[in-house]
Amino acid sequence: MFPGGKKGMNDLMKQAKKMQSNMKKAQEELAEKVVEGTSGGGMVKVEMNGKNQIVSLKIDEEVVDPKDIEMLEDLIIAAVNEAHDKINEASEQEMGKLTGGMKIPGLF
Repeated sequence: MFPGGKKGMNDLMKQAKKMQSNMKKAQEELAEKVVEGTSGGGMVKVEMNGKNQIVSLKIDEEVVDPKDIEMLEDLIIAAVNEAHDKINEASEQEMGKLTGGMKIPGLF
């Protein structure tokens, strides 16, 4: 038998449904969040949404050197990675609020 009987089980189910609803809302809000990653002192800027989709990419013409494409590639990668890290951090913070800091597989 479940501790607290049927009432305890009903209370637990209500709490689980509320938590599920709160998590869905938080995930929807995170999907709309946009962060910016930069590199090269701001010469490359990437905006990424909470779905890890790049929504904007700006490249200063000063870093466009046909003789050094590799540097430009590295700057783009660095800016994308920074934006990605910011989204992950925001996701972990938001979900951590809902789970009390517990890492639940499949949520992050």
